[in-house]
Amino acid sequence: MPPQPRTQPKEAETDPALKPRALSSKGRRIAAEYLQRILTARVYDVARETPLEPARALSRRIGNHVLLKREDQQPVFSFKLRGAYNKMARLDAEALARGVICASAGNHAQGVALAARRLGSRAVVVMPVTTPKLKVDAVHALGGEVVLHGDSYSDAYAHALERQAREGLTFVHPFDDPDVIAGQGTVAMEILRQHQGPLDAVFVAIGGGGLASGVAAYVKALRPEVRVIGVQTVDSDAMIRSVRGGKRVTLGDVGLFADGTAVKQVGSETYRVVRELVDDFIAVDTDAACAAIKDVFLDTRSVLEPSGALAVAAIKQYAETHKLKGCTFVAVTSGANMNFDRLRFVAERAEVGEHREALFAITVPEERGSFKRFCELIGPRSVTEFNYRISDERVAHLFVGLSISRRDEAERIARHFARHGFESVNLTDDELAKEHVRHMVGGRSELAQDERLFRFEFPERPGALMRFLAAMHPGWNISLFHYRNQGADSGRVLVGLQVPAADGREFAGFLRSLAYPFVEETDNPVYRLFLR
Repeated sequence: MPPQPRTQPKEAETDPALKPRALSSKGRRIAAEYLQRILTARVYDVARETPLEPARALSRRIGNHVLLKREDQQPVFSFKLRGAYNKMARLDAEALARGVICASAGNHAQGVALAARRLGSRAVVVMPVTTPKLKVDAVHALGGEVVLHGDSYSDAYAHALERQAREGLTFVHPFDDPDVIAGQGTVAMEILRQHQGPLDAVFVAIGGGGLASGVAAYVKALRPEVRVIGVQTVDSDAMIRSVRGGKRVTLGDVGLFADGTAVKQVGSETYRVVRELVDDFIAVDTDAACAAIKDVFLDTRSVLEPSGALAVAAIKQYAETHKLKGCTFVAVTSGANMNFDRLRFVAERAEVGEHREALFAITVPEERGSFKRFCELIGPRSVTEFNYRISDERVAHLFVGLSISRRDEAERIARHFARHGFESVNLTDDELAKEHVRHMVGGRSELAQDERLFRFEFPERPGALMRFLAAMHPGWNISLFHYRNQGADSGRVLVGLQVPAADGREFAGFLRSLAYPFVEETDNPVYRLFLR
């Protein structure tokens, strides 16, 4: 059963993490001002009221009641439609006849294109060249005229302003406009109507700040005891830096993995609203976002885009940091325009983000039996990755991934290896190792004499590798080993073995005795070009 929400609010004095900030008189005025705008916003000609769904598996795992506000289920798979339509529906007939222009990383672009089609207006959409093709194609399909320019939203924005002035179009800002903010605020209006019981906090992703401004304004106007927590990525945290620095800042570069929130500078109006009304901020990293995408998939069988999963990642981080249990949290799942090509990266990084995988560089003596001794030391723990190539006569360097259940296990495992004579380096938080080096372990080796190369299929169960090692003749040396858990029933393993020609018959018997499917690749031209 999922954790039950509290029937009475937790006393703020006993849990400072749940205590809302005191609103200033300025903050109260802003909330009241936007309340009227949100209540009269025109969004439902094209947008739909999205469900507020429990994330049951995630709730059980973290011991808090997590609700997902499913804005990924909008017609354009993002909340952005609300603000875009509310802005455009208020334009006069002359402005609509001239047409509109916007700059967007993708989701706002689709909202503007759909709104323009509904209102019979021309829509020019300037998008960064880094925008996923999925979003570009979606804008084309909705009738928008796409112009690709620059590497970030800010670059696209500057170009859109030039075209606006030149062509007499009306600019539809993705976040820094009161009508756009009010349209996004209808998300909070639905949340408070759909859930009228105890609610500790609403978590919302921040790019330029339009959604967070609208949500915070409505929540603080009606239920000021509920915390609103803004979420950004660690490499695109312009709002966090601006609020904490007391003025808007411009980032030199922004991370593009969560492209929907990759904004170098937040809006002046959104900054004014957010700094007065948002209670707290959290920055999450790429691994946490990937893990959150997996969490939502396991609960809903839906795939969010990275920006759409930031609020879920923040709930997990917030609950863990403050050791919170029994709370009720809402995450606005703000978008699902995910490029299919990114799924492999997401799946790979999710295990680290969920603290289910630790990565190590292990140094072992380059001698017969040391590889087997190391594997015995791993014991029943599941191996997620194993990369090795013979390169030195004295020591061997292994790149190893192991299953863990909590982040602090990684250091304990490293100490365990050291006590048994295997020097190790914990690479779990090393970006170079995770993104590049794990794919580069290998190459040619002058030491790989008499090497034969095989692809094996091992059953994905503890002990399969040890059975392989135990059956192998002690005179044969493993000179190459590559394995990565792919979540299938069988694992695909590449093994290089140094087998003297005189042992050919005995080696053939060894292969038959394993009963593991295999293919010899010793004559494969790829092997000879890059590894031999």
